[in-house]
Amino acid sequence: MRPNESSLTSLISAFGRAYHSQYDTPKIFDDYVAQELISKKEISEISENMINGIQFFNEGIAQTLQGKSEEVLKWITQVQLSPTPLARAAYCEKVLLNEIMLGLEQYVILGAGLDTFCIRHPELEKTLEIFEIDHPSTQEFKKKRLDNANLLTPGNLHFVSMDFTKKFSFQKLIDEGFENKKTFFSLLGVSYYLTKEENSRLISSLFAKAPIGSSIVFDYADENLFEEKGISNRVENMVKMASASGESMKSCFTYNEIEHMLEKSGLLIYEHLSPVKINDRFFSNRTDYLTAFETIHYIHAVKK
Repeated sequence: MRPNESSLTSLISAFGRAYHSQYDTPKIFDDYVAQELISKKEISEISENMINGIQFFNEGIAQTLQGKSEEVLKWITQVQLSPTPLARAAYCEKVLLNEIMLGLEQYVILGAGLDTFCIRHPELEKTLEIFEIDHPSTQEFKKKRLDNANLLTPGNLHFVSMDFTKKFSFQKLIDEGFENKKTFFSLLGVSYYLTKEENSRLISSLFAKAPIGSSIVFDYADENLFEEKGISNRVENMVKMASASGESMKSCFTYNEIEHMLEKSGLLIYEHLSPVKINDRFFSNRTDYLTAFETIHYIHAVKK
């Protein structure tokens, strides 16, 4: 990544959330702040690239919707881009808010990208410390966008610059005020881009010193990731797009592999959502194109 630039995946994710907030009904996850962190030029360029690339996504849809640019963009966004970022955020924040009701005071977001939780929940400024961990370039990009949007950085938000794909550093967290108490971690849209060994090492590092009751929500791809086509080849397209952007997907897991990895770090799976369960919970009774993404699962695991 170049200085002061966000990763392409974080921009696309924010675009998907912003589009959903503006145009989709009913809302799965209403990130009404996301659009303020993306420039009009970026929104225009992403939209144009998606519309012009409809042949890549689906030749049949390209012919059916020929000349209908807005409907093409809706199809691509709802089928390809939005489902996972929307549902995983909705799930994670529901778990998080429940933990806060139970007294949680510390939240760590790994691979935060353009996450907007702290901006959307100013009422938590005095009760919840939030630590956003990401690549230094991504964080500088986000700080600049917050300034451009005249959004003040809340006093409870701490930016922790770290390439945790290489080595996780608790000291950097401690330097920003992190304390040894029950913590909730989120790891969304990250596990695919790490090897199995890197995922295992990261989870182990996170919970080596975390108190009992600390937990994590993360998403992962199952063992069919590199074989599944998906609706309109969207799973295959996702893998291809990630590779083309320079952020290749590296890992997928069986449920038993995930369970074993978590057990080694003293974690028990509290809840597992398969694609079918995700679809039932977040996408049922819709009349648009939005459906749960094949091969993608969510986990909430707790340190025993």
